[in-house]
Amino acid sequence: MASKKFVFGYFVIPLFFLFASTQYVVSSSNVSSTLCIKEERMTLLKIKKDLNDPSNCLSSWVGKDCCNWIGIQCDNQTGNILKLDLQQSHICIDVLSLSPLGGKINPSLVELKHLSHLDLSFNDFEGVSIPEFIGSLNMLNYLDLSHANFSGMVPTHLSNLSNLHYLDISNQFSRLSINDLSWLYALSSLQYLSLDFVNITDSPHELFRGVNKMSSLLELHLASCNLGALPPTSPFLNITSLSVLDLSGNPFNSSLPSWLFNMSTLTKLDLYDSSLKGPVPSMLGRWNLCKIQDLNLGFNDLTGDITEMIEALSCSNQSLEFLDLSSNQLTGKLPNSLGKFTSLYDLDLSRNSVNSITGVSGPMPTSIGNLSNLGSLNLDSNMMNGTIPESIGQLTNLYSLNLLQNYWEGTMTNIHFHNLTNLISLSVSSKHYTFALKVTNDWAPPFKNLFHVEISGCQVGPTFPYWLRNLKSLNEIILQNAGISGETPHWWLYNMSSQILHLDLSHNKISGYFPKAMNFTSSNSPTVDFSFNKLKGSVPLWSGVSALYLRNNLLSGTLPTNVSKEMSDLRYLDLSNNYLNGRIPLSLNRIQNLSYLDLSNNYLIGEIPEFWMGMQSLQIIDLSNNSLSGGIPTSICSLPLLFILELSDNNLSADLSSAFQNCTGLKTLSLENMFFGSLPNEITKNLPLLAELLLRGNSLTGSIPEELCRLPFLHVLVLAENNISGSIPSCLGDVHGFKLPQTYFIYLMYSLAFTGYVPYTRHIELVLKGRIIKYLNQSPVQSIIDLSKNNLSGQIPEKITQLIHLGAMNLSWNHLTGGIPDNIGLLTDLESLDLSHNHLSGPIPPSMASMSFLSDLNLSYNNFSGQIPVANQFGTFNELSYVGNVGLCGHPLPTNCSSYIPGNGEHDRKREDGDDDSERLGLYASIAAGYITGFWIVCGSLVLKRSWRHAYFNFVYNMRDKLLVLMAVNLARLKRGFGFERN
Repeated sequence: MASKKFVFGYFVIPLFFLFASTQYVVSSSNVSSTLCIKEERMTLLKIKKDLNDPSNCLSSWVGKDCCNWIGIQCDNQTGNILKLDLQQSHICIDVLSLSPLGGKINPSLVELKHLSHLDLSFNDFEGVSIPEFIGSLNMLNYLDLSHANFSGMVPTHLSNLSNLHYLDISNQFSRLSINDLSWLYALSSLQYLSLDFVNITDSPHELFRGVNKMSSLLELHLASCNLGALPPTSPFLNITSLSVLDLSGNPFNSSLPSWLFNMSTLTKLDLYDSSLKGPVPSMLGRWNLCKIQDLNLGFNDLTGDITEMIEALSCSNQSLEFLDLSSNQLTGKLPNSLGKFTSLYDLDLSRNSVNSITGVSGPMPTSIGNLSNLGSLNLDSNMMNGTIPESIGQLTNLYSLNLLQNYWEGTMTNIHFHNLTNLISLSVSSKHYTFALKVTNDWAPPFKNLFHVEISGCQVGPTFPYWLRNLKSLNEIILQNAGISGETPHWWLYNMSSQILHLDLSHNKISGYFPKAMNFTSSNSPTVDFSFNKLKGSVPLWSGVSALYLRNNLLSGTLPTNVSKEMSDLRYLDLSNNYLNGRIPLSLNRIQNLSYLDLSNNYLIGEIPEFWMGMQSLQIIDLSNNSLSGGIPTSICSLPLLFILELSDNNLSADLSSAFQNCTGLKTLSLENMFFGSLPNEITKNLPLLAELLLRGNSLTGSIPEELCRLPFLHVLVLAENNISGSIPSCLGDVHGFKLPQTYFIYLMYSLAFTGYVPYTRHIELVLKGRIIKYLNQSPVQSIIDLSKNNLSGQIPEKITQLIHLGAMNLSWNHLTGGIPDNIGLLTDLESLDLSHNHLSGPIPPSMASMSFLSDLNLSYNNFSGQIPVANQFGTFNELSYVGNVGLCGHPLPTNCSSYIPGNGEHDRKREDGDDDSERLGLYASIAAGYITGFWIVCGSLVLKRSWRHAYFNFVYNMRDKLLVLMAVNLARLKRGFGFERN
């Protein structure tokens, strides 16, 4: 919203003032001469003396007749000064070369006792406070201090201006504040109040209570005032004529109250970018905004049916001119009743499916052709499908048509553009690649002043669209993925090149050679994108180009040594994915404004030159996937703006522990080469902003330093395929970057596709789910840890489960022991987990069943045991996820866990054998205890009692004698029985 206001405020408003000033000057010159009062003339000269007037706009302030001075209006009868208008565009005839007034406001201003109109707007008072003495001008009914670079607290003395009808103290670029709103209560006569961009720290309740006392108020502007709440019921009970209400840019963070749509006097309601959410009030299908001309609810998080909203506005179908519902979460289809809004001039429904799979969908209603006043139609980034109706060609006033990023079907023909004579911007694309734009070969477009055309994801080819030849005003041409093949018309490109701002013919099948000559001689600093085609030849040298994007073509040969001489204006150069060879020319360092350089995926050789000191604007260097050798130039770290350095897949070699000293701005470092040594212990000092560290496939040794944990933005850590030993630092669980989703700082780092220059194709290769995955123009997942194929030992730290937004973790092929942390289920965003080929043991934690995003799991070749969880995503993993764990059972393994249930099978027998062993052990223990007890009962008593001892041994001796006699008798009987006895 701020950008829209900026454009309006600094381009449209000055033009308005230009016309207004002309009218003012003419009217002033016709006023009959009235001799001004001497004292007031002297006051004006004091005011002039304290003002800085670099454009000499007050040159007419000479002579005695001050009533004819520019910016001054007097009372025709008394000669008293009634009006002091020092707005910069009102007092300077040459508006295009003016500079604002500055300096200070002389306190003698209060001597103009009859002053009723004071305008100091659009000047530069360099951040001083609003003078308190302005509150003494009690005859004022008009006070405009807007955009004059005042700051500080708004003085409460303004409460003395009880006659004010108009008050504007809005200030966009210097912050004014209000912490006491009580002074507003006295301004009950206000008809116009603007506090835009004033930071109101008092409660919104106090603000609205004060405003409610202004019963004559017609316009209320409270944009970007830091208001934190909207009242649930109408705060304007005493105001019956409010026409304009602007509450945009405030952090309300609430739903829309229904009273906003019950204000029948409103002609403008602006709630753009106000953190509103939830459904739009239906008001039983009808809003009372019957006079509304401008309704802006864009850039919020509102939900609801677009059909119901259009129907709710039905009573305003003759008044509504501007409707902005962009960047919300609205759904449904555009109703045919849209065609009843015949006064509609600007309709913006774009980006209503950005964060959801639904959005404004269905076909475009044929009644769209009834909107005869429509000048701008924006349906960008929705879910609309079906054919585009031919009735769109009836919109004779249409100047901007944006139909990008939908699901259009069918074909657009000449008829769709039949009466679009005023069209200056045309944008259309479809995610259905069957959509086509087919016009006759001799078609001459009715729009002669078209300057921007964007057709992508639409079959325009196979031949180049020759109807573009008739458009002499074109300066932005985007024909991306348009099915164009064959060669481009070199003569046409040469003729057009002198006026080109942006030329994008990427993602086609254009063949042949690059045009040798292009006439980029204008001062427009054009951008040129021929990427993803089949063009061949050497690198073209086109003077004047600021961005050249030739990625994925068939370029060959060496980089020209005179590239800096021929293309000294280059800021962005991408020659990646071609067949270039040879060395990097030293002359590159003369391109002083070069911001990014991408020479990746070629066949370049030699060392990286030590020439970087000459390119102090470099932010991105990508030399990956070449055949470069040697070390890393120390001068690279001297680049103050460098934040991405990609050098992987070369033959570079150096001691990493001493490299990259003081690379304080670097955010991405990718070095898959032959580096050795250990991870630098002072990494926080030398690389404090590092967010992505990719060191796969080197020869690094040592341990992972705990210093790494003090990198606050780190969210991608890849140390795989090295010789790193030791344990995984538990402090990794404290790294803030791993705990965040894809937050705004990541977006700022890598979303470089701004309009106006060729974007850097962000690319990264990661090993996930057992294979190499390439990501383009996006951060791959929220965060990644890959420590696989090292010599790490010890347990997986429990604190690692605090990284709740971790997207992928690979610890495979190490020597880790222990179990999986029980709380691993806290990693609810984890998509890929690989713990294979370690010595981990124990059960699979039940908490893993809550990891609903987990789509790839590898626990193979460990010592896990127990039953595999069966809930949620575990039903989708195959046997390979668990192979090599003899103790695991359950789906999808062939081992049935039912045999492990008590009372069944081998496990039960093992349990019974175990029970027998324990029972036998108990028996032996009881026998031993009984023996010892019995022994000491008998023997102890014999030791202690002499008479018992004698009796016991007499009994023993008697029994011995009896046994001996018995044995002798029985032995004699045996001898006789066997005939052994002698006579």
